[in-house]
Amino acid sequence: MQPLNSRLLAHGAVAGLISGAIVMAWFFVVDVVAGQPLATPVLLAGVLLDRQIVHATFGVLAGYTILHYGIFLALGAAAAVALRLIGVTPGLRHGLVFGVGVLNAVHYGALLVTDGQMLTALPAGHVLLANGLGGMGLAAYLHYAIGAGEPLGLGGLQRYRNLSQGIATGLVGAATVAVWFLVVDIVMGRPFFTPAALGSAVFLGASSPEEVQTTVGVIGSYTVLHLAAFCGVGFVLVWVSERIEETPGLWMLALMGFIIVEAGFMGVAGLLGGWVSGTLGWITVAVGNVLAVGTMGRWIWITHPGLKKRLVEQPVTTMV
Repeated sequence: MQPLNSRLLAHGAVAGLISGAIVMAWFFVVDVVAGQPLATPVLLAGVLLDRQIVHATFGVLAGYTILHYGIFLALGAAAAVALRLIGVTPGLRHGLVFGVGVLNAVHYGALLVTDGQMLTALPAGHVLLANGLGGMGLAAYLHYAIGAGEPLGLGGLQRYRNLSQGIATGLVGAATVAVWFLVVDIVMGRPFFTPAALGSAVFLGASSPEEVQTTVGVIGSYTVLHLAAFCGVGFVLVWVSERIEETPGLWMLALMGFIIVEAGFMGVAGLLGGWVSGTLGWITVAVGNVLAVGTMGRWIWITHPGLKKRLVEQPVTTMV
């Protein structure tokens, strides 16, 4: 382990500033799209100062900005030191954990201490996504600043074949479902309603179509969740396909996996609320799921030539 020094602290401070800039930029875009520029810093400044602030004055914005970047600077330096002490080379996965765990904890902890009633002042989806991106930006800078020899992010996935193939397979399925519902929404005259409805139900607790918010933040937050869920499913399907390559008699396991995946999709749709599935239409949801599983299966069939050889060119026996 290399010793701690002022250079490491400086890199950590810069990484923290980058992270803070990413978070601030995200909320600036969200505020602009909502037609309320600078609403977020004004709101949070009011919470921290324990007073109702209506106008975005220079003093208010300057004071909040200094505090915002000061906190991120300290967190960045602390993260750099912690990673060095435990001997971990920073990567995007570490940054995501840092953003979702530490940055979220700091955000909600500060609100809880200053004004517990303001815990829901900002939509949880926006906070989660902004902090996740901020944490990844912090880790990316530290990765290159300390001269790590290991590849960052997607390059590092080359060492984990199943993981990279699972992500690719999941993205194929996610894109299929997204395109399907985009077409359906356009035909129904309500573009992007599906991700907005699901995002509103998941992040904002919407209980009816009237409460759906078709905003960039809601749609973007749900899109990230959508991609993550499909990447998990893709990894499972790749794992099953490789087990079949090793033991072709396990085709029954593949069939069972298909049924479980489809049931999982339908179950999640039901848990989000009957109004969601009712608004989207069970048949539409089912068709989207079938298309997704079909395209993922086709992708696996193309990228795993050994699977075709095992199932088509060799006799198959059933094993349960």
